[in-house]
Amino acid sequence: MKNLPNSERLESDFFSKDVLEVAPALLGKTLIRLFPDGRTAKFIITETEAYRGEEDLACHASKGRTNRTEIMYHNGGYIYIYLIYGMYWMLNIVTGKEGYPQAVLIRGLENLYGPGKITKFLGIDKSFYGENLVTSKRIYICNNSNPVTYNSGCRIGIDYAGDIWKNKPWRFTLEENKKKI
Repeated sequence: MKNLPNSERLESDFFSKDVLEVAPALLGKTLIRLFPDGRTAKFIITETEAYRGEEDLACHASKGRTNRTEIMYHNGGYIYIYLIYGMYWMLNIVTGKEGYPQAVLIRGLENLYGPGKITKFLGIDKSFYGENLVTSKRIYICNNSNPVTYNSGCRIGIDYAGDIWKNKPWRFTLEENKKKI
């Protein structure tokens, strides 16, 4: 956990853009988690992965609107959380406009890698499903003014989606910057 200066909380207009714009734009931003016991954890977002609409066979919305994916059909700025392997919660940020389901998976935070490890460390579970990042008193994201550079590559663990979708360069990783964030 890094002690960072108080920054500006991201507003709904940031999240209302297309996932392919928001996913790399989240890199270098600060994820802040406020715990019930008063502790605060602040981490720089270092890796994200984009999932874009019903046409994206790797996106949960490719199966259509369900109880599980309902929040993905809302305006950007909400949390979409789901369980994999019966033990790991995945933290996703809904992006875009209402009716077009898309989300960004948070894959890495500074010194904390792996989406399952992130949610376990931050105490994020099913109760965060549908949480509004703009108004939440438990979790939110702040802007940082430092410029960032990033790499893009193939998404991870989605072989089931087929070659076209698994090879989309929709995973974004923060490069080490010359300036310290």
